[in-house]
Amino acid sequence: MASQRDIRRRIGSVKNIKQITRAMQFVAASKLKRAQDAVLASRPYSEKLDEVLADLAAVLGGDDHPLLADPGDGKRLIVLITTDRPLSGPLNTNIVRFVARDIIDNPGDLAVITVGRKGRDAMRRTGVPLEAHFATFGDRPTFADVLPLARLVTDDFLAGTYTRVDIFYSLWVSTLVQRPTMLTILPIQPASDTDTGIPGNQFIFEPSASAVLEQLLPRYVATRLFQTVLEAKASEESSRMVAMKNATENAEELIEDLTLSYNKVRQANITREMIEIASGANAR
Repeated sequence: MASQRDIRRRIGSVKNIKQITRAMQFVAASKLKRAQDAVLASRPYSEKLDEVLADLAAVLGGDDHPLLADPGDGKRLIVLITTDRPLSGPLNTNIVRFVARDIIDNPGDLAVITVGRKGRDAMRRTGVPLEAHFATFGDRPTFADVLPLARLVTDDFLAGTYTRVDIFYSLWVSTLVQRPTMLTILPIQPASDTDTGIPGNQFIFEPSASAVLEQLLPRYVATRLFQTVLEAKASEESSRMVAMKNATENAEELIEDLTLSYNKVRQANITREMIEIASGANAR
């Protein structure tokens, strides 16, 4: 059985850990509000732009712009968005397992661009070729931050290096739910029959369809990438806040258990000392 001193030291250590996890919980909660507001504010614009481009893709094709062309089978590019920092619960594990399962189910020639150190380390361990790596874009990602990544992806697709570009990220659903998600951004897919929108033949292009698409399509790619980065950031802060909250509660339970053990050892020591005193008195 551990001594009183050992148990007291453990209680002190757990209390220190509890203070750290509680502080991290509050920090994540404050960052979550900002990240949540950014996600909710950007979704309508991103969804409307996606709807417009899908309608255009239904009536236009590769002759109007190469980003609308389907090159067919070829090399696939995966953009994997994770976090740089640990202590975010199962978030990174879930998205890495999700992309690994997809790679196994869809074998073929591929490469990966990682955003975040956790995804990069996981892909290196699996031996998947890394095309490039980007650090996460900070606590307040901006549209300008993702432009280099969007330009790299677009240029590689236009050059024929890749025939398909998929993004794997954590979709923020709520504070308790972050869903691993895949989004194909290139080639741009036409709208399905069930989608609602403006029929493509109602658009009038000035000066021409190719000139309009030349400006619109690269911005579409950057916008979709920016949206996934915002979703991943909100998911990270949500998962970290919940993980730190659980860690704080576990620390409180452990302190209670250790305190109970400390009191039992203390009572046993007092009882033993009383027995020794009584035995010594009777011996006289």
